[in-house]
Amino acid sequence: MKALITGATGFVGSHLADKLLEKNYEVYCLRRKTSSTKWLDGKNVKYVDGDLFSNEALSECIKDMDYIYHVAGVVKAKTKEGFFHGNYDSTKNLLEITYKVNPDIKKFIFVSSLAACGPAKTEKPVDENTTPDPITTYGVSKLKAEEEVYSYRDKFPVTILRPPAVFGPRDTEILIYFQTFQKGLNSIIGFDVKYLSLVYVEDLVDGIILAGESNDSNGQKYFLCLDKAYNWDEIGALTSNLLGKKAIKIRLPHSVVYSVGYLAELFSTFSKNPPTLNIEKCKDITQLRWVCSNEKAKTELGFENKYTLEESFKKTIDWYKEMKWI
Repeated sequence: MKALITGATGFVGSHLADKLLEKNYEVYCLRRKTSSTKWLDGKNVKYVDGDLFSNEALSECIKDMDYIYHVAGVVKAKTKEGFFHGNYDSTKNLLEITYKVNPDIKKFIFVSSLAACGPAKTEKPVDENTTPDPITTYGVSKLKAEEEVYSYRDKFPVTILRPPAVFGPRDTEILIYFQTFQKGLNSIIGFDVKYLSLVYVEDLVDGIILAGESNDSNGQKYFLCLDKAYNWDEIGALTSNLLGKKAIKIRLPHSVVYSVGYLAELFSTFSKNPPTLNIEKCKDITQLRWVCSNEKAKTELGFENKYTLEESFKKTIDWYKEMKWI
């Protein structure tokens, strides 16, 4: 079987490439000139040089593929247009090329995000029947891309996946939390109890491949996450135990978070790069319940988490220590 992965040089995409190689797939990885291939170097992957608008290179590759795993996306952008170009326009282009050169493809799998649905508004987790209500431009752009993917469901098999926060070896986002904790500081946003769903990267890529290989997943959407949601006090206690470190807990009022986000956004106007924190990100991280249900994936795909949160945190922390990242 041949599979093309977009975003293969990144965190989730590189783990997906590893797992597909284990399953004896021929793995093709889209690679931009500026992309680091450090997680793929020395592995039996084939590179497709270009980006999601390199139509000639994409057409030549896609015509021979059995699966497309579309993982690439834009999580930071300086403008709304940047989000839509990187998430919607690119997905639309990939779908159009696929339909043109390989309408008999076995499956087009789109890795979206819980952000496309939005946070839970009650204590009930969001699921596949929840009406989407994204709260950020990123979420809106991913939802629009989902709608484009879904519009092709009668042309060739498609599946949409919505992971929540992903963590594990190679990740540099949640790494910051562990680094800060290791230095003795546990910053918690707000004075209310916030819950979030998480998924360990190895479990996520197993679920992605399950969805790709299953005929039952055609035209379906799934959330892939741990069975239980956790609050930040639970996460902090677990981190403290695994690191053998007690950290000072500091609760940051929402007003302070928004003030910092406003200033970061203001100063970013003088930089080429988008800010890590902006007003929309503040809105994102101050929500009470970024919580979703994996029941449909468990029932229809046989999805399961091989590791508990404690086991997967330990694997992640051990890897960070081995790499001297913490």
